[in-house]
Amino acid sequence: MELRKLLAGSALATLTVASLAPIAKAQPVDGLYVSAGAGLNLLQDTIINPSPALGTPKSSAHWDAGWRGVAAIGYGFAGLGLPIRVEVEGDYFNNHLDKVITGAAVRGGGYEQKYGAMANLYYDIDTAQFGLPLPVFPYVGIGAGWLDQQVNGFNVSAPGTTYPQAGTNGADRGSFAYQAIAGLAYPIVSVPGLSATVEYRFTGLLDPLPAVGGYTTNAAGVNTHEGNVKFGNDLNHSILVGLRYAFNVAPPPPPAPAPAPVAAPARSYLVFFDWDKANLTERARQIIREAADNSTKVQYTRIEVNGYTDTSGTPRYNQGLSVRRAQAVAAELVRDGVPRSAISIQGFGETHLLVPTGPGVREPQNRRVEIIIQ
Repeated sequence: MELRKLLAGSALATLTVASLAPIAKAQPVDGLYVSAGAGLNLLQDTIINPSPALGTPKSSAHWDAGWRGVAAIGYGFAGLGLPIRVEVEGDYFNNHLDKVITGAAVRGGGYEQKYGAMANLYYDIDTAQFGLPLPVFPYVGIGAGWLDQQVNGFNVSAPGTTYPQAGTNGADRGSFAYQAIAGLAYPIVSVPGLSATVEYRFTGLLDPLPAVGGYTTNAAGVNTHEGNVKFGNDLNHSILVGLRYAFNVAPPPPPAPAPAPVAAPARSYLVFFDWDKANLTERARQIIREAADNSTKVQYTRIEVNGYTDTSGTPRYNQGLSVRRAQAVAAELVRDGVPRSAISIQGFGETHLLVPTGPGVREPQNRRVEIIIQ
C-alpha cells in the first residue's frame, strides 16, 4: 500500500507541475523525440497449473501493486501531414507476490520482474479538427516486442503448495509481448518541445513461463512430490506519468510589439479677411469657434496661428498687418476657451501665398490666417 500511495503522489505532483505551466496550443510531434515515464503496475492474478506429479490443485497467485518504468526514442511524421509516431522503448516491470489462493488464501513470497524492448506505433489525435482546440493532445497506440520474465523466490508459508525449487535463481524465460496504449500529452510552453504525459497501458505476454520446477512438502518440510508448474497468464495494467522532449520544435514567436503611438494629423482652419482689414467677420468667428471646439476633442501639443496678406501693400506694412490679423484670431480663440499658453502667433506678411501672384495684386485668398492644431 505504501508503494501505491507513493506512485499516486508522484503522479499528482507531475500533473500539478504541468498545470502550473502556461497553457500552450498542443502540436503533433515532427521529427526525433525521446521520452521516459514511470508509475503503477497492476499484475492480474496469475493462474498456476501444477503438473499431476505434484498432486496439488490449480491455484491463483495474487500480486501486490508494483511499478513499471519505460524509456523510448521515436520519430514523428507531422511534417508530412501524418499524425503518427513510431518508437522503440525499453521496459521494466516489478511485482511482489502477495498470496496464493488454492481454495483458501495462503501467504506467499518472492517476486516477478520483466524487462525487454517494445516497438510502438502511435496515432496523435488533433482535437481542433473536431472543433475542440484543447491544450492537450490525446493519443492511442499499439506495440509489440520481447520481454524476459523472471520469477524469483516464489514460495508459500504453508506446506502443500507448489513453488519453484528452493536454492535456485528461479525461473527465467522470454516471450513475445503486446500492448495497447492510450494517453494525453500536455506541452509545457516555457520549454519548447517538452510535454508532460500521462497514459494507460495494457501489456500481456503471449507465452508466460511454461514449466517451472516445483515441489510439495509435508508438515515436516520434507519434499514429498516434485514436478512442474505452468504460469497460465501474465497481464499487466499500467498507469504511467512522464516527460517527452521533441527536438524539432521551434520556440513560439515573440509577442508582437505594441504599435507605436501615431500622432494625430494636424488639422487646419482658414480665416479670411477683407482688404487691408484685421477685424473679424461673423463667418470668421464661426470658423474660429469651430476650431476651438474641435481642439477639446483631440490631444494636441500646440495651436499655431499664422497671419498672411496679399501683395497689394509694402512688405513692411504687410508684415505688421499679418501679425495683427493673427493676434485678432488668437484673441477670439481665447474667448472661445482655448488657453493662451497653448497658442503661438506668427506673421508672415506677403510670403507663403496661397494663390501665387505678382506684386500689387489684391487676392482675397491670400488675405488670411491659418489655425493649425498640432
